[in-house]
Amino acid sequence: MTDGAKSLTYRQLARLSRVLRDCIVKSTDAPRVGIMLPASTAFPATLFGALWASKTVVPLNFLLQPEELTRIVLDSEIDTIVTVRPFEKLASQLDVKIVYLEDLHLKRKMVWATLRSFPPAPVVDKNDTAVLLYTSGTSGDPKGVELTYENLRSNCVDTIASLNVDPKQTFLNILPPFHIFGLTANVLLPVVLGATVFAIPRFNPLAVLRAVKEHQISIIMAIPSMYAAMLRSKSAKPDTFDSIYLAITGGEPLSDSIVTEFEQRFGLTLRQGYGLSETSPVLSVGTRDAFKNRTVGRPIRNVQIRIIDEQGREVQASDDGEILVRSPGVMKGYFKKPDETKSVLGNDGWFRTGDIGNVDSDGFLSITGRSKEMMIIGGENVFPREIESVLESHEAVLQAAVIGAPDGMRGEVPIAFVIPQKDATVTSDELRSFARKSLANFKTPRRIEIRDDLPTGPTGKILKRKLREQI
Repeated sequence: MTDGAKSLTYRQLARLSRVLRDCIVKSTDAPRVGIMLPASTAFPATLFGALWASKTVVPLNFLLQPEELTRIVLDSEIDTIVTVRPFEKLASQLDVKIVYLEDLHLKRKMVWATLRSFPPAPVVDKNDTAVLLYTSGTSGDPKGVELTYENLRSNCVDTIASLNVDPKQTFLNILPPFHIFGLTANVLLPVVLGATVFAIPRFNPLAVLRAVKEHQISIIMAIPSMYAAMLRSKSAKPDTFDSIYLAITGGEPLSDSIVTEFEQRFGLTLRQGYGLSETSPVLSVGTRDAFKNRTVGRPIRNVQIRIIDEQGREVQASDDGEILVRSPGVMKGYFKKPDETKSVLGNDGWFRTGDIGNVDSDGFLSITGRSKEMMIIGGENVFPREIESVLESHEAVLQAAVIGAPDGMRGEVPIAFVIPQKDATVTSDELRSFARKSLANFKTPRRIEIRDDLPTGPTGKILKRKLREQI
């Protein structure tokens, strides 16, 4: 695997992981450790080093604001974060010990590691939590998804079997590894397969196109907005993607225009997949042998899917309903949130996704909506209540309502509607600047409308469907 700056064979990856294991053991006695790293050779080495040190790994989103990360740090109870100097400004604002890879003299320690035997593998149970992955909560509080060793192992193995891929493939890693899509599809899966990986730490369409040609990339997994950015690049030639065996997309809705243009310009078919953080993530995917346009493919091996109506009854083929899934990849639960875990995960192992969809007579799954108020912005799950809470903390704001609006670049963007306090005056620009101090850029409302009132139902609840009709 390589990231342009550093290349590692799998033997070297094991050796570097061993070195980082020793560093992590010396740095913290806490059961969990944070990792704040981009797509790179450093991420898998640190991930496996931490697991080797018998730690649960907490991947941290470096796109968040310090206030958002602080909530995750407190909830996960970590006292140490492993990162790199480019993230120093952000990391230094967190009340934890920061370990910078640049300060560890890794080259010298790698040499010494060649003279020493490997320490034994940690004693773990397959149901132990390997990764604690944070997503936005419905109330704005972060939710830690506990993914076990078996969750992640099974999802990798079953996805590999369903895609029918082999170690000869070369993967392009352009997804942030703090996201479950990037973590499983572009970090763990290639390692389990023993394949070659080329990582690009920061997405840039020109760098992607160059890497595909130079490294003869055969498998690329990315969110739709990334494919859209590739289409807009003048460097994209008709033969750019000739080496691609599989191009898979997921994480946010895929427009027909992106699919059509990729086929017309490059002769490349984009195949959709579907999954959630809580399912490790892959549930279904279009393959070379089983593909149907406008669907997210068939369930991968060992994944069961049910579609139910509001009364909990299974619906007929092609009828919409809530998607329930059962698989070895379904999470252990939400960290320290037993009530929220019970609300989505029954004793029978069926997980309520909150997504609306249908399965046709050929077994292909389609996603048609979401039953929960959630936006997907650039592949990231964002709940409106988190943004509303920040806006309502402004002294001039009485009430706020946030909805998602379609966006060609990021899938969706947040739009806010605000009612000011009586006799208070505030502008949209002021509120955007205020929100940006507490929210990541992708969560900051694209537009804020100041209103005297908002549409409400008989109980006084804001009717967001009415707001959607107005944008």
